[in-house]
Amino acid sequence: MNWRSEHVWVELLKGSRKRGNFFWACILFLGSLGFLSVGASSYLGSGYDRCDRKEGIVRIFRWGFPGIKRRVFLQFLMRDIQSIRIQVKEGLYPRRILYMEIRGQGVIPLTRTDEKFFTPREIEQKAAELAYFLRVPIEVF
Repeated sequence: MNWRSEHVWVELLKGSRKRGNFFWACILFLGSLGFLSVGASSYLGSGYDRCDRKEGIVRIFRWGFPGIKRRVFLQFLMRDIQSIRIQVKEGLYPRRILYMEIRGQGVIPLTRTDEKFFTPREIEQKAAELAYFLRVPIEVF
């Protein structure tokens, strides 16, 4: 509805209060809550690596994202471990990841793939201690 006189012009404009905008605002809000819950769970999620030389078994346990298959539990024999691998990539986005190579199963990451807090010396020392304990060689790639 517009109103006009000799000295005044009033034009009413439809604002952004439409049903579609409220719908998208609700969708974005719910999506952000999903990202918040995933971020909080990954911050609180953790696990352990247990290498038992007496039993000859290695157990790797991790908490995953919330859901049906939240637990990740791997168990294998120590004699199936072929090597400990270190991946070091320097540059703009440096990556230092420690892997365990298992016969028939490929490589399993032991450190987080986004972990940037390890210096090359620390990751090398951790790999050396683990390889010495497991009595396997170290590979760098």
